[in-house]
Amino acid sequence: MSPLIDFFFGQYSTYAPLDIAIEITAVLLGLASVWYAKQNKVAVYPTGMISTALFVYLLLKWGLIGDMLINAYYFIVSIYGWYFWIQKREGETLHPISRITRREVALGVFLFLLSLGFVYKIYQLFALWNGWTAYVDTFTTAIFFVGMWLMARRKIEHWLFWIVGDIISVPLYFHKGLTLTSIQYIIFTIIAVYGYRSWKATLNSTPQTA
Repeated sequence: MSPLIDFFFGQYSTYAPLDIAIEITAVLLGLASVWYAKQNKVAVYPTGMISTALFVYLLLKWGLIGDMLINAYYFIVSIYGWYFWIQKREGETLHPISRITRREVALGVFLFLLSLGFVYKIYQLFALWNGWTAYVDTFTTAIFFVGMWLMARRKIEHWLFWIVGDIISVPLYFHKGLTLTSIQYIIFTIIAVYGYRSWKATLNSTPQTA
């Protein structure tokens, strides 16, 4: 194995082949989910839910509690988001792409602070304050919590939360030994940028009624 390949993927030599296969599957489904989100397709939810369920299993097995909580939350909120997105009236989407309201800004701030407090307590409970990654985990978890909630509400601003969280997650997951997941977040970042531009174009071309 070359030094470069060993640097990026050497940690996988200690992983069970089944776990590697599960991570690859979860990564591919995760990429498909974000692509569907860019296209404003409801398929974002079934693909994303399978991906997050697989990551919950892996992250719990590897003791990455903060990351596991993020994915468990994604799964739960995806149920709400799926229901919200498929609502129609007279054949028209009841909840199209829109901008965040003042009330949702306040709720977003509340959710961010609540997420920080919740993850802090979880890390205290399981004695997980063992390095700088714990603090970064807490921050990114709060970012992704708000981003996922905004996506479920079909708010364009959710892409901005994804972009920030994805960028932070690239070195974070590499440091944790999950190179494939780190690569996934690089691609997530790229898709998120294009997703924001795509949703913005759709929003600008659609008359806003409220």
